[in-house]
Amino acid sequence: MRVIRQITSDITFNKPILTLGTFDGVHIGHQEIIKSLVERAKSQNKESVLFTFDPHPRKVLHPDSYTTKLIDSIPEKLKKLEMLGLDTIVLYPFTRDFSRLSAMEFVRDILVNQICVSEMHIGYDHHFGKNREGSFSELTELGEIYGFEVYQTAAVSQDEVTVSSTKIRKAILDGNVELALNMLGQPFEVCGIVVQGNKIGRTIGFPTANIHVLDSEKIIPKNGIYIVKVEIEDKTYEGVMSIGNRPTIEEYGFVTLEVFIFDFSQDIYGKQVTIKFLQYIRDEKRFDSLDELKQKIKDDETIARSYFTAKR
Repeated sequence: MRVIRQITSDITFNKPILTLGTFDGVHIGHQEIIKSLVERAKSQNKESVLFTFDPHPRKVLHPDSYTTKLIDSIPEKLKKLEMLGLDTIVLYPFTRDFSRLSAMEFVRDILVNQICVSEMHIGYDHHFGKNREGSFSELTELGEIYGFEVYQTAAVSQDEVTVSSTKIRKAILDGNVELALNMLGQPFEVCGIVVQGNKIGRTIGFPTANIHVLDSEKIIPKNGIYIVKVEIEDKTYEGVMSIGNRPTIEEYGFVTLEVFIFDFSQDIYGKQVTIKFLQYIRDEKRFDSLDELKQKIKDDETIARSYFTAKR
């Protein structure tokens, strides 16, 4: 899969079949569009192309009020998209000038004149161009003018709820990582580096790895205790993740992420880990003593181990 960050005159495309959007999370709805596009491109010996943006459009359009946290970092998104079999990703730089292009100008100047699109596949509610004025009907009209076909994919639902990146972000912020998993088609992930902590976990029999999240714009689940899987150097382990301010030990003014990895004793300081969130256990809570905290962590471990046993 090739990744194009700037379209220049020496870059060529093979009668591309293209889809367009931000694709945050690459959820099961996105996957339906992409799989259909990839299959059609292969059957016609054409190129499957996904056109997306960096940075997120809201960051450019509303810089003073931008608070959106994203499901995927750019590397995470690209990894997911590559697994779906796409030939090419256009990671287009979203700027103020670009945002001022009308729907017609965007289609004519970029999709037609630069990429030479032959077909477009878009989601059921997709809008594009200045002020999101472009719609499926307008895109169809432009296709007739410029000689490309347009197909619209129906909405995808999970438990009778239409899947969207916005709903997944809300689920994650609510701690409902199981709903996020169902809508994403895989567990929500957080990548980070293991850093030094105060090692109090060791003194109560539950050594934890403190995680520094790599991407400052990454969405983090609400404070609480979670059942997780932990990937370290292509190996996967089971464990429990705590997100919060550590109110029993030493209450911080910032949120920490600590993971207790079951049956694990390796030195992993400085190593990158990926946390896969599977299930919410409970809220973070302040206990009157370390003994009470230790017992509660034991209970959390029992719940998590039972979860993994049931899944085997």
